[in-house]
Amino acid sequence: MSTKRNIFQNGMANIFQSLIKLIDHLLLVPFFISVWGVELYGEWLTLTIIPAVLGLANLGFGSAAGNSFVLKYVSGDKKAAANIEKTGFIVISFAVLLGIVLTVIVMVTIIKIGWLDKLIIPNDTAIKTLIFMMAARLVTFYNQFFYAYFRSARRAALGINLVSINNLLQLALGIIVLISGGGIFLFALSQFLISICFVVFFGWKAIEVLGLKVDNKKFDRNIAKDIVKTGIGYLTFPAWQAVFLQGMTFVVRIVLGPAAVAVFNTVRMLVNSVHQLIDIIKNSVFPELQFELGIGNIEKAQNLFVNTIRISILLSSFVVMFLAFFGIPLYNIWTHKMLSPPIVMWYLFLFALLIKSGWWVTEMVYQAQNKPYQLGIPALCVALISVAFSYFTCLWLGLTGAVLGSVVFDIIMLLYILPTSFKLMGMSVREMFDFKAHKFLFKLNKI
Repeated sequence: MSTKRNIFQNGMANIFQSLIKLIDHLLLVPFFISVWGVELYGEWLTLTIIPAVLGLANLGFGSAAGNSFVLKYVSGDKKAAANIEKTGFIVISFAVLLGIVLTVIVMVTIIKIGWLDKLIIPNDTAIKTLIFMMAARLVTFYNQFFYAYFRSARRAALGINLVSINNLLQLALGIIVLISGGGIFLFALSQFLISICFVVFFGWKAIEVLGLKVDNKKFDRNIAKDIVKTGIGYLTFPAWQAVFLQGMTFVVRIVLGPAAVAVFNTVRMLVNSVHQLIDIIKNSVFPELQFELGIGNIEKAQNLFVNTIRISILLSSFVVMFLAFFGIPLYNIWTHKMLSPPIVMWYLFLFALLIKSGWWVTEMVYQAQNKPYQLGIPALCVALISVAFSYFTCLWLGLTGAVLGSVVFDIIMLLYILPTSFKLMGMSVREMFDFKAHKFLFKLNKI
């Protein structure tokens, strides 16, 4: 199959997925605010912290097993891939069981400490909502592993499109619930029902697409140990994202209150929605980058890598300029002028977006080579520093101070992660500026 064709198909699938996410972010917020009000919406965002942290864990064992599966399969070792298939499924199932246990522990803990008493949502409603929100997250733990089947078959676009259809169904059902006047519990229940139906279908389709038929597949303890070890490394990915994203939300909540959470999260949501352009590029190239690395075509993988960064920076520059002039009017239309972010806060978010474009796409290198620790541990440390920094600046400068933590985070990540990713690819950062060394943008016939 042509790499150009696959990247194009992946790109179209990712564009469709990003459009669904963009519509989700932009369309649901006005419904939330108009039906629930600003304060209840802010409390909902606070309540989602716990399932969001739990849900991000599906990038752990699922990614570890999935990436191991792809690298073995594309290298031609079908027997090892089949053993990883069986072993990985069992390991992920144990992770789901562990998640259930953790869910019970978390629920008992927050009830004991009276955290729910501080919310304006009734306790029984908050408890039932959290249970279904966390259950919806748990059943998605298999999705990352099943997606590896599509990548192995070089049909990543199909896997992405199926996930997008699932997101579209969740969006549609969510809007129906809100229009019908449904509360937070009914909304959470609707999302759970869609999630559990989809994971069953997604797994069945993944197995059908790949058609891996190997006799005597077995559970391998050594493979299980490798999956667990690497999976723990991947857990540092959601850990740093949870610390950074949810930690910032929590800081704003305890320092400035629920209304400030609504302002902070909607501005960040709008900026990050535009940042989906970078994710489209990264997610489109990632399956092909991993394939080329798996078959040992290093030079082609290097071309894909360096030009992905170049395109990311270029697109982000245009986006930042657009939002600098038209972003605030668009935000006012989106929120019906019910929220008023500080002007300095807005431009700090844009600055952070520009810095982020220089290092964010490099994440695919660590996943493609199944080396999560080299990104996850540094990112977690930087996230902790940034949230602590935001707490003190938030006390001093309010919402504007909270955004300073984001700026600090992205600057440190750029200075550390970018050189490290180039080293993993056997390159120097200077080669990014040597347009004669790589011809991906100008000689597409080589791909």
